[in-house]
Amino acid sequence: MFPFSIRSQCGLARRGELTTPHGIVQTPAFMPVGTAGSVKGVTPDQLAAAGAEMILANTYHLLLRPGPETIAKLGGLHAVMAWPGPILTDSGGYQVFSLSHLRKIDEHSVVFHSHIDGSTVEMTPASAVQTQQLLGADVIMQLDECPPIPAEKSHVAAAVERSAVWAARCRDAWQTPTDRVRTLRPDAAGQALFGIQQGGLHLDLRQQSAEALVALDLPGYAVGGLSVGEGHEAMVGVLTHIDAMLPQHKPRYLMGVGEPRDILAAVACGIDMFDCVMPTRNGRNAQAFTWSGRVRLRNAVHAADRRPLDENCGCYTCGRFSRGTLRHLFMAGEMLGPTLVTIHNLHFFATFMHAIRQAVVDGDLPQRSAAWMNQMYPE
Repeated sequence: MFPFSIRSQCGLARRGELTTPHGIVQTPAFMPVGTAGSVKGVTPDQLAAAGAEMILANTYHLLLRPGPETIAKLGGLHAVMAWPGPILTDSGGYQVFSLSHLRKIDEHSVVFHSHIDGSTVEMTPASAVQTQQLLGADVIMQLDECPPIPAEKSHVAAAVERSAVWAARCRDAWQTPTDRVRTLRPDAAGQALFGIQQGGLHLDLRQQSAEALVALDLPGYAVGGLSVGEGHEAMVGVLTHIDAMLPQHKPRYLMGVGEPRDILAAVACGIDMFDCVMPTRNGRNAQAFTWSGRVRLRNAVHAADRRPLDENCGCYTCGRFSRGTLRHLFMAGEMLGPTLVTIHNLHFFATFMHAIRQAVVDGDLPQRSAAWMNQMYPE
């Protein structure tokens, strides 16, 4: 139902296509994040014009408001977001990690207090899948436990075991939608469930986690538990072993990673999909990504600068607004400033991923990656 084809390879790097009910995604792919059912600061048309193909929404936040049944009655996430392309929803597992002071976890479920009103909410593997089925995303994720870094190895091992048990329960719920789900979302069967590998920085636990997930024969696999403070070198130390752990013919998704140097390293290790809030969050905070590194627009040096953010960029923002104008908009508190820089950042990431895909096809990704790193990280 979700065929994934690898068209070219350069070392372990793959250039492929993931086919979904809402369109084909060119991989390696970057997914902008629409946490609460909206990519902040831009319209769907602007998002598409910037080059986005697949976007992400957050199960935890949509569970709390407006609720999955409300989303289903409104026509599902595609209708709510006015986005015709593919959508992926995470399971809420990362929020279990990030809101640890508000939750209690056991083998059956995770119980947490809503950050909105303090109400008690229980999430089980089955309910996490059912919520995502009601939301109507193309790709849905298993509920997992993401341990912090650093953590005792025994804690990480327990999270690996629990995530494996939960993955099997999620698969069962995915394969057998409830009557409630079938009534509100009769197309729930047209979704792909991805498992999530855990294991922290421990390669033996990563292997154990991968083996348990691969045995379930899911449509795709994600690498979780990274980009949580371990640093670039430690992340790469794990990713260099991922290709041997996960199936060659299934898509691989590195969750929550968006730093360009991390993407380059991960693609070289065989990763196909990424998501991160960096293009939009940094855009709202006056920080632009360019091929020559980041531009921090609040710096006074940009006050009278008539250059665009990137002279080689073809986005709407760079074609019409100078750095000085953009800085003024931020300093004046104008809403247009964050929108314009977000548009630019989204375009940059789409262009960056296109360049990576072309480098894989041309067979010179290592050389181009080295040149890009020298440009973006001159220090």
